Amino acid sequence: MTDQKTSNELRVAVAGLGSIGSKVATALDQGIEGLTLSAVAVRDPAKHQVFLSGLRRRPQIMPIDQLGAAADIVVECAPTSQLRAIVEPAVKRGKSAVVVSVGGLLDNYDLIDLARANGGRILVPTGALIGLDAVNAAAVGTIHSVKMVTRKPIDGLRGAPFIVQNKVDIDDLREPLKLFEGSARDAVKGFPANVNVAVALSLAGIGPDRTQVQVWADPTVTRNVHRIEVEADSARFSMGIENIPSENPKTGMITALSVIALLRKQRATLCVGT
Repeated sequence: MTDQKTSNELRVAVAGLGSIGSKVATALDQGIEGLTLSAVAVRDPAKHQVFLSGLRRRPQIMPIDQLGAAADIVVECAPTSQLRAIVEPAVKRGKSAVVVSVGGLLDNYDLIDLARANGGRILVPTGALIGLDAVNAAAVGTIHSVKMVTRKPIDGLRGAPFIVQNKVDIDDLREPLKLFEGSARDAVKGFPANVNVAVALSLAGIGPDRTQVQVWADPTVTRNVHRIEVEADSARFSMGIENIPSENPKTGMITALSVIALLRKQRATLCVGT
């Protein structure tokens, strides 16, 4: 497989066809200005044959570490453990990688230096949070503090390492229970599938060690609820969002839409937002 392409469209490869990747692939297949779906990587191709057969233009099926050869942009929609295998080959070739499992970047931070050295880019979509534009802008000045409180339904927290390791019983909760309070860096270790938004917030602002996070198991909510408060020299602001879970209760529906919105910006004639 070579890096040559026959049109001026940007080729996009999607790693993982779960609740996020399948929606991204569908949107690309239906048409995003200046982009084309060139390849996908899945653990079990047979499992996704029906989905792939329903696409108007069938992409190549490739191993995750070869996607960078078949695309200008590689979109990571896979488990965090696969992040490096997806991103490293792409940025080594000077390509762009869209990272959904942003929490995994904290353990693979050298990928940023690798991308810089080779002309690659790592793009983090806004995901399930709002207001990252405001945080980015405030970070140009001085941010004093960033706090985030996440409340999730019980189904969205089952199996989290923090809960398993500490033997926390959340199944019979009748009222909200604060599970964790600490830095974004520590939060993502205990809840890797739940607080990617906290890491994105930290990277936009004052970093994973100074960004403070609370995680609550809340049987009174049916949506993934996030609230952030920012104190900066330019502004004081707070934001809240209640995300409807996707078919994967750990992931909000808006996460896939955020990836699609980011892809649309890559070749859009009009681009709104920083």
